[in-house]
Amino acid sequence: MAVISALHASDCVGRTIDERFTLLRWLGGTDQNSVFLTELQGHPARKAVIKLSPADAPDGETRIVQWEAARTLSHPHLMRLFGTGRCEVDGVDLLYVVTEYADEILSEILCERALTPTETREMLDPVLDALSWLHDRGLVHGHLQPSNIMVVENQLKLSTDRLHVAGESGAISPSPGPWDAPETALGQWSPAADVWSLGVVLVQALTQRPPLWSDPSHREPVVPASVPPRFYGVAQQCLQMDPARRCTLSSIRALLDAAPAAQPSRKIRPTPPSRTTPQLSKSQPSWAKLIVASAVVVVGAIIAALVVASNQRPSPPAIQQSPATATQPPQGSVVQGAVTFRAIPNVPQDIRDAIEGHIRVRIALEVDASGNVSAAAIDSTGPSQYFANKALAAAWNWKFTPAQRDGHAVPSQWTLQYSFGQDETTITPTETSP
Repeated sequence: MAVISALHASDCVGRTIDERFTLLRWLGGTDQNSVFLTELQGHPARKAVIKLSPADAPDGETRIVQWEAARTLSHPHLMRLFGTGRCEVDGVDLLYVVTEYADEILSEILCERALTPTETREMLDPVLDALSWLHDRGLVHGHLQPSNIMVVENQLKLSTDRLHVAGESGAISPSPGPWDAPETALGQWSPAADVWSLGVVLVQALTQRPPLWSDPSHREPVVPASVPPRFYGVAQQCLQMDPARRCTLSSIRALLDAAPAAQPSRKIRPTPPSRTTPQLSKSQPSWAKLIVASAVVVVGAIIAALVVASNQRPSPPAIQQSPATATQPPQGSVVQGAVTFRAIPNVPQDIRDAIEGHIRVRIALEVDASGNVSAAAIDSTGPSQYFANKALAAAWNWKFTPAQRDGHAVPSQWTLQYSFGQDETTITPTETSP
């Protein structure tokens, strides 16, 4: 029986929790909690969600600790917690947590349709980004599923109200779902458990259903043959019964990204990243926010592709000057190149507002003898794949005065150091060769 069945939704609406959070509308509930719309005071007031759960639940005290820990976290792709505590309604002792209000929830979209492969790929970047950030801090999400993947003001975010400490024994779910890794039935929580959940979410995003799992005690779930090849292998490697055999988040990124061309000094992609705008149904206009917030700007990729195509033509031979009039530069002389055009990444202000301090990304470039970018790659991702992708897309559009050796234009290598802040983006270019 859901918590709200004992409280009666209509009777609860209008009440104030902890003298701060007014219950404005009942949003739903499960056997574990009841969820209401509330408001954060401010100018203007801001919508939020308050979740009520029974204080006498076996994991009640654990939840309080989890919520307090989650309030200290700050990441662009993690839901913010605004308040937690205890309250009493009609003599019932309850716990509450207040989080951001989601404009869209992935589970609601999947009730209507599956995501396209392009949408799925763009969804994965911020999810991998958030999970990597948590794992680096010794935390496990533990409850990754479509209902916990949301869009808040054009930004994809994961829930944070049920985090676990990696390696510690945690509460056992009374009703485990397909997203729960086998070992969690024993209360074992590790980053590998999130990888299992990600594999299930991946299949469900593309097919609207979790993978079939007929023998949970021995065999791995069956990945449908309809899953596109680029995702099929990833899902299989995520859904291994033995946690030690599952792929890591970094290997998932490597499997999803195109393999970079071999370079003697650094890894650089020979062609611009190919990302296309998903064709979304007009009946689901708001889910487009997810793709807009996390996708690389497609116009930059198209322009970059045209630049690369134009650069594939052989350079014309150098014009031979008359010995009587030509001024021969000293043998072995080198003149460095210079920047002639900078392309600044376009990051929406609401996403910038979530930045604390600065997010730093480094992009490596190959510049041909015409001064155009012929190859680009992310040299240092920093804490956010989203900002790294933004930097990479813009980097393809930079222009240079080519470097010269012995009076002839020659290719060169550059690095662009990006620093994203709430107010501005600064970029420091450095020519590393010749």
